[in-house]
Amino acid sequence: MSTTPPGRIGDGAGLTEVTATSHVVICCGSGGVGKTTTAAVIALEAARAGRRAVVVTIDPARRLADALGLEGLTDTPSRIDGPWPGEMWALMLDTKATFDGLVRRYAADPGQTERILANSFYRNISGALSGTQEYMASEKLYELAEEGDWDLVVVDTPPTRNALDFLDAPQRLARFLDHRLYKVLMTPTRGFVKAVNVAAQAVTRSLSKVVGAEVIGDAIAFFQAFEGMEEGFKQRAARVDELLRDRSTAFVLVASPKADTVAEAGYFADKLRENGITVRGLIVNRMQPTFGHDDLDRLSSGGDAARERARTLAGTALGDHYVCLADARQLARGEERHLGGLAERVAPAPVVRVPVQPVEVTDLGSLTHLGDLLFGRSGGDSGPSGESG
Repeated sequence: MSTTPPGRIGDGAGLTEVTATSHVVICCGSGGVGKTTTAAVIALEAARAGRRAVVVTIDPARRLADALGLEGLTDTPSRIDGPWPGEMWALMLDTKATFDGLVRRYAADPGQTERILANSFYRNISGALSGTQEYMASEKLYELAEEGDWDLVVVDTPPTRNALDFLDAPQRLARFLDHRLYKVLMTPTRGFVKAVNVAAQAVTRSLSKVVGAEVIGDAIAFFQAFEGMEEGFKQRAARVDELLRDRSTAFVLVASPKADTVAEAGYFADKLRENGITVRGLIVNRMQPTFGHDDLDRLSSGGDAARERARTLAGTALGDHYVCLADARQLARGEERHLGGLAERVAPAPVVRVPVQPVEVTDLGSLTHLGDLLFGRSGGDSGPSGESG
């Protein structure tokens, strides 16, 4: 078990090695634990080390663009200028724009492209269908990693209820394209509209009553227009899946010390391991500082000199200060209990505990300071480095 006191920086050197040697870093975890800011900091660290890095964020929050010194983020990489020898670029995933790009890539001709892009059914599913965002995030990763001139691509994954939605997205697409129902839909003149099966025609009429004949017509037109493109999508999905499992790709797990997010992180780590993927780093954001140098064993066992001192000085102003210190350390002990065996479950991955900070990231200065914390170049009990989710 790590001997780093709760609320203090841990293996920054190990995280530095991950950033320096990986071609892809995927920041994963539940929502609201600081994935977006962590992803940006890792890209910044690569630029500070002389690498050409790009970060793909899923979070449309304005504060990250402000911190990067940009008017806003789009689906096209924007360069962030700063005093570093490398390059840092950032973009925000546009699910529909990425899907549109795939359609243009695999369409047989401009006419097929326009039929699909103008189809109402396609316009609805391209941005709202369950799983679309996860697949398009992995597709954008592949586009940057395999077709762009980047030393490092950092991905802020979508927050999902299912820990493996992002990892499983390419395989789900391939399974759908091989599904019998899809093959029926792909041959509408033989299997869907002119079905000889009376029951199938009855289902079609029933669906039309529920969602409208126009919706059914749009769906049929979409599958007609899509015909012939499925093999290209399947091959692309297979290549994306290979990249996610490549040794040059590092999964960094981001969590907070709350019991529910630690449990989710542990579940994620277990599922990755079941899929043959090793967690290469664990970052726990917003840890309560210990305001002292008590070692982990003493904190975990409940020993606290501050509480004893508070009792000795009860009724005095100094005694009240010791009460506050003892309460803070008690909170730190509780957070460490929440972490439990998570560090052991991801061993030998480096573990970095980041103390809660007084302000949010609002500019490159505070983002740089957070990088100093994550990578072990400064102390951990103060400084402006709040996290965004």
